[in-house]
Amino acid sequence: MSQLFRSMMETMWILILFLGCTIIFYYGILWVSTEYERYHRYDEPKGDAVKVATVEESAQSGTVWERLRLFYQIGQ
Repeated sequence: MSQLFRSMMETMWILILFLGCTIIFYYGILWVSTEYERYHRYDEPKGDAVKVATVEESAQSGTVWERLRLFYQIGQ
C-alpha cells in the first residue's frame, strides 16, 4: 500500500510541476506578445533617414518574358 501511495504522490508532483512550467511559459509568451504590440514598426523614422529602395517605372512596364529575363539576369 505504501508503494502505491508513493507512486501516486510522485505522479501528482510531476503533474503539478508540469502545470506550473506550462503556466509560466504561457504568461511569458503573453508578456513578449504585449511588448511587441507596443513596438510600432511602421512609424516614420527619426533623424536623417534615407529611403533606400525605389521602384523604377521601367521595371513595372514590360512583358512577362522581359521581366523573367531581368530576373535571371540580376540573379535573384
